[in-house]
Amino acid sequence: MPDSTYRFTLGADPQAREVIQSGLQAFNIEQIGPYSYQGFELYAHDDTGQVVGGMFGYSGMGWLYIDYLWLHATQRSAGLGTHLLALAEEEARSRGCIGLFLYTYNFQAPDFYQKQGYQLMGVLEDCPPGYQRLYLKKRLAN
Repeated sequence: MPDSTYRFTLGADPQAREVIQSGLQAFNIEQIGPYSYQGFELYAHDDTGQVVGGMFGYSGMGWLYIDYLWLHATQRSAGLGTHLLALAEEEARSRGCIGLFLYTYNFQAPDFYQKQGYQLMGVLEDCPPGYQRLYLKKRLAN
């Protein structure tokens, strides 16, 4: 049990959050040098201007991280996902990234990503209960 001289708080605390973020960033900079993150957004619109697919995330520390990728049901298995990932890879290269990282669930489309060259690097069981969260990466060719 931790020393009873500590006071613990649960919930939003912008000042405490800033202390944690700044402290970790300073430590990281001591280890690897300066770094930053840059947002990434890529959307596909149909001929009426409706969003039918897209992705967003960020890049930093040499990797492009895809947080969300979604396709409208009418666009699945039509090549749009493959095209979006190819464009993301181009953007990753232009940002100097060595690879892309994403996660998906076993009820989504893990086979799709593996067909695009993504390699499974980890599994979190029961996330959500009864399912798996799958972590995948793809290193870019030089």
